[in-house]
Amino acid sequence: MKRESSSSSARWIIQKALSVSAIFAVAVCSASDAPILAILPGEAIPALSDANRGRFLLGRALFERIATQDEGLGPLYNQDRCSSCHDRPTVGGASSASVRVLKATRFMDGRCDRLEALGGDNIQLRVTELFAAHGLGAESVPLEATDSGYVTAPSLFGLGLIEAIPDSVLLSIADPEDRDGDGISGRLPLMADQRSARFGRKGDAASVEDFVESALRFELGFTTPRYPEEEARNGVPIPESADPMPDPEIDAETLGLLTDYVRFLGAPAPEFLGRGPAADSVSQGEALFDQIGCTQCHRPELRTGNAKEPALRDQVIRLYSDLLLHDFGNGAGDLCGSDALPGEFRTPPLWGLRYREHFLHDGSVTDLVEVIDRHSGEAILARVRFQGLAPQAQMMVLRFLRSL
Repeated sequence: MKRESSSSSARWIIQKALSVSAIFAVAVCSASDAPILAILPGEAIPALSDANRGRFLLGRALFERIATQDEGLGPLYNQDRCSSCHDRPTVGGASSASVRVLKATRFMDGRCDRLEALGGDNIQLRVTELFAAHGLGAESVPLEATDSGYVTAPSLFGLGLIEAIPDSVLLSIADPEDRDGDGISGRLPLMADQRSARFGRKGDAASVEDFVESALRFELGFTTPRYPEEEARNGVPIPESADPMPDPEIDAETLGLLTDYVRFLGAPAPEFLGRGPAADSVSQGEALFDQIGCTQCHRPELRTGNAKEPALRDQVIRLYSDLLLHDFGNGAGDLCGSDALPGEFRTPPLWGLRYREHFLHDGSVTDLVEVIDRHSGEAILARVRFQGLAPQAQMMVLRFLRSL
């Protein structure tokens, strides 16, 4: 229920985080004033302005802080801090296979219904003590759902760089009608307001702020300035007495700091191998990766545009993705996108791949060969070509992937 707006709790959270961010600032600034050349997981992008580095540090402290019901957590939620879902191999990364979110959807005539009238596709499995005291429990998968499943949280590394890529770059490589006849028909998904949806596994967020705000709402149960109403429990409104915190529970300042933390997270550099047999094997594996057609979707490089932050501007980034939707061929219906069909998924960036413990949207696979074997639809020819390589050549491709 919408109540009188108050930002006191959000400002208190910021004040509590200041002491933590000061510790981080000493650790970062005391090392060297020189630009960071090789980005380790969890670090900020190189050459970030002093002002934005400060926002990055403060946002990280907020990201790691445990929220309480007195600050607006819940009353329906999944985790009590952002880093619970993003901590592998460090803060800002992906989730472990044991930390997953339950999704439920209804596909009708090939289109996805997020079941918003029934509480939405994100099933919230935890409740606050106050909510439970009212005799109310967590959400469940609606009977109207046609599919459900658990999904893992993706890595957040490099999202600001992805955001800085102009739409024109993505549209120039999209080929929704497969006019060149190569069997690859990637398309750029659009939100209802016609913004390009380059974030999320099915293309369901248009900006880093949208991505962060969605997590605050559906994973932690916070209300925001744009969305000041509490989410309903399986479509049934929540009693006001079960969540007395004034709305919005997260103010624009707090949302902005969390957004800038995610926006300024750097992308991990590939493994440095120097010269020698190991480096040669990786180079040969990369060449084979291209020859068998993987780079038709996993494009090695894209360029950012005229971003507001100079550190994001006009950068060639090696993300190994075209950020487009492709028919993956498996017809999975447990995830919705802005306008994605059941079998369509956005090409996931491969940077930082060596830090991942599990793969695919549900975290069900730990072996890269099995990941490749799961490729179908538009990717079937690349899969067949990989399977046709000699064992030594396959190992080179895998060694290359594990160097990212």
